[in-house]
Amino acid sequence: MTPPVEAQAGAIVLEPGVGTLEPGVGALQTPLERVLARGRVRALLAMLGPAFVAAIAYVDPGNFATNVQGGAQFGYLLLWVVLLANLMAMLIQYLSAKLGIATDHSLPELCRERFPRAVTWGLWVQAELMAMSTDVAEFIGAALGLNLLFGVPLLTAGLLTAVIAFALLELQARGYRRFELAITGLLGIIFVGFLYETLKIGPSAHASLAGLVPHFGGSAGLLLAVGIIGATVMPHVIYLHSALTNGRVAAHNDRERRRILRFERVDVIVALGVAGLINLAMLAVAAKLFHGPGHANITTIEQAHSGFANLVGGGAALAFAVALLASGASSSSVGTYAGQVVMQGFIRFRIPLVLRRLITMIPALAVLAVGVSPTNALVLSQVVLSFGIPLALIPLVLLTADREVMGVHVNGRWLSAVAWTVAGLISGLNVYLIVQQFWA
Repeated sequence: MTPPVEAQAGAIVLEPGVGTLEPGVGALQTPLERVLARGRVRALLAMLGPAFVAAIAYVDPGNFATNVQGGAQFGYLLLWVVLLANLMAMLIQYLSAKLGIATDHSLPELCRERFPRAVTWGLWVQAELMAMSTDVAEFIGAALGLNLLFGVPLLTAGLLTAVIAFALLELQARGYRRFELAITGLLGIIFVGFLYETLKIGPSAHASLAGLVPHFGGSAGLLLAVGIIGATVMPHVIYLHSALTNGRVAAHNDRERRRILRFERVDVIVALGVAGLINLAMLAVAAKLFHGPGHANITTIEQAHSGFANLVGGGAALAFAVALLASGASSSSVGTYAGQVVMQGFIRFRIPLVLRRLITMIPALAVLAVGVSPTNALVLSQVVLSFGIPLALIPLVLLTADREVMGVHVNGRWLSAVAWTVAGLISGLNVYLIVQQFWA
């Protein structure tokens, strides 16, 4: 029998003989053929997963703050911005996944191989800062969720969050599939939470459709739209997604890689589609509930939670807090894992995930201990992330457009043109956002 296949980062282990149709045939089957032998539905389910891990970054606590603020201040006006941002995220994450499948290397590894050493070390330093900044903010988001649910003091909630994070990372240490399923389950909790909010609160269908027509409603709306788009693509999951698909199922030739890429397109569309629906629901619910006299000044997650309780009831407030906790716990663990991929890829150095979690806990607990506003910390993290997005996007587009790197899977001209347009737009908007934050 063919031995189990283990990939470099986040690899999937296939059981020997899975999908064997006849005695002796399994030894001649490739890992992909063994997966396909399970049948169409079971094969599809087995191949889904990497994009669901990446999708968590698009419904992290920072998205909660941005979407609630957008709905409260501008109603349904910016729904089209959320939709556009999600479509761009689909493209970027697919390119990252494609890079891993086509090359059997992660984006950081290819940067190390292709770029000068000084550039590689510079990219590593900034990528570590981005991963840690994201991890700290999401850790704080999970602590805030515990605080809202149970009234636990934020510092104590931070320590409890650490326990949850260690449990999730232990799953990752025991195999990619358990971790993927756990993260997917938490994404499902967030989805169910906002499905409940949507059904309970009932945003206007007519106003929601009108909000999908591009318009800003003034300079203030433009600035928030820039913030939504500019903070959508997270640099750490650009690096991570290429590692999650790298060797996940070993491909023996380009034909098999094409088949794996078809599965990955479905994975990205479904996972990022779910994330997009959650973000649309967040903004629409906030628009219905808070856009009006006396509530449009809601700017923090705590205020939003209180608003749900006062205007709708305890059930809506509970669903919001549970979704926030699921978001913070899952995205924090994904951020820690991404940091490991970044370090291993750029400089070939690896530390235990538990140690990395301990290191990034320290600044998060310090923020909670000194009483900094959790929402302000989340907003600041988005500004910090703005610096790193172009430095992840540009190498990704460069490498996926390089035939020497990608072979027959190189981006076509139209895809390269769209990718450069998206990279230029997001990078430009992030520069604009940074300028507004510091000099406006």
